[in-house]
Amino acid sequence: MRVLTRADLEQVLGFEACIAEMRRAMIATSERRCSLPLRQFMPVPGRAGKLGLMPGYIGAGPAGEGECFGVKIVSKFERPAGDPHGSHVGAVMLFDADSGLPLALLEGGTLTAIRTASMTALATDVLARPDARNLLIVGTGEEAWYHARALLHVRPFDELVVWGRTVSRAEQLVERLAQQLPREHAGKIPRLVVAADLPAALARADVACTVTSAKQPFVRGEWLPAGLHLNLVGSAIASTAEVDDEAVRRSRFFVDYREAALAAAGELLAAMQRGVIDATHIRGEIGEVLTGGVAGRQAADELTIYKSLGVTTQDLAAGWRALKEAESRGIGGSIQLS
Repeated sequence: MRVLTRADLEQVLGFEACIAEMRRAMIATSERRCSLPLRQFMPVPGRAGKLGLMPGYIGAGPAGEGECFGVKIVSKFERPAGDPHGSHVGAVMLFDADSGLPLALLEGGTLTAIRTASMTALATDVLARPDARNLLIVGTGEEAWYHARALLHVRPFDELVVWGRTVSRAEQLVERLAQQLPREHAGKIPRLVVAADLPAALARADVACTVTSAKQPFVRGEWLPAGLHLNLVGSAIASTAEVDDEAVRRSRFFVDYREAALAAAGELLAAMQRGVIDATHIRGEIGEVLTGGVAGRQAADELTIYKSLGVTTQDLAAGWRALKEAESRGIGGSIQLS
């Protein structure tokens, strides 16, 4: 069984490859060539933390590869800004679908960050206007770092704007990106800007990603311009939300997996509970858009939203690609099974 650390995953799982794997994962999900029990959480007694369990199975892709099953185990504890461990600490374990034997153990935080940003990039490619040139990242943590880099692979943005509750942290992220982007991105490098005014930054954006730990809505629907594509990434449980009911109501709303969205998409559920919308407001899953079963953006001035919750098919597909690349390059450790 191969073991891949954070450093290993940074070497073997590039955004281009991971975006392609997210396409495979989302098509498999929407065609239900998968098994996806809803994620479970176990509170840790006496602590403000919990253990998350996400089992799943994904069928093979068009080339007949990638069939596997596995589980992601995540310890979720809130940590201060800048903590090196982040909020997701855990592992993903892959098993061979035929033999049932374990294939790989992968560090979970880095795998999650890369696949989440890659999935957002895929959704952006599918739903944003082709001429989108202004990208806004709302948040300054680990997911902001990965999202700012991943989305450059799907649009040639002229400007990348970062907004954070703390201006100094936004400035630090921009400085870090200024050093990293020329080293890893062969295309055009956008102008990097720190925004002090969130409504003004949203008004100029063509694509925006909210990647925050907000518990209550802080983005108002009236701030969102016509033609914007908005990725909601930070909120992953039913009791939290990043945008208000008006933002949801105005949008053409897409999800990764309908069953998960109806159980845990806080923005969607809050608007449903208040009678603003009903379940039919979900226009479709990204996989359905990819296969042509559901229309994506229908007009240049339409507001589209992709609600990211994350499903295990994404972890399995990303993990499989990382494993294959690691095997071909001789990267990673091993555990003998017998």
